[in-house]
Amino acid sequence: MNRRSDTEKFSLKILSDIKYIREVSLGMLKWLESAKLDDSTLFDIRLCVEEVVRNAITHGNNNNKDLNVLVSYWLEDGSLIIEVENEGRGFDPGKVPDPTIGENLIRNSGRGVYLVGKLMDKMEFNDRGNKVRLTKYLK
Repeated sequence: MNRRSDTEKFSLKILSDIKYIREVSLGMLKWLESAKLDDSTLFDIRLCVEEVVRNAITHGNNNNKDLNVLVSYWLEDGSLIIEVENEGRGFDPGKVPDPTIGENLIRNSGRGVYLVGKLMDKMEFNDRGNKVRLTKYLK
């Protein structure tokens, strides 16, 4: 696989406005072109990035355009690492209801964290709950 250097890191700070979500995901996909990933992996990465950036904007920063979201990504030991951090209060990811049980099945929202956790190989939150680190093993 032709990969980018493991030392190359890209960071982008955006305002809390959903109009920037697509710009972030498309920029990352362009950055990953040299990795020669299959379409399914690229789809998973794009979906997860768009979901966590949207969550950072809408839930983390409560759509407050005075607050920023920092997105960083890099390759490390054959994995793509993505970090998304908002300036909000944070949350307890352990309190997110399981969308696959009971009344949660029919809720209109609440599936994003679950979906990202299934599509990425690792999902870790900082103690405050305002920063998530996603890891995708690139094979």
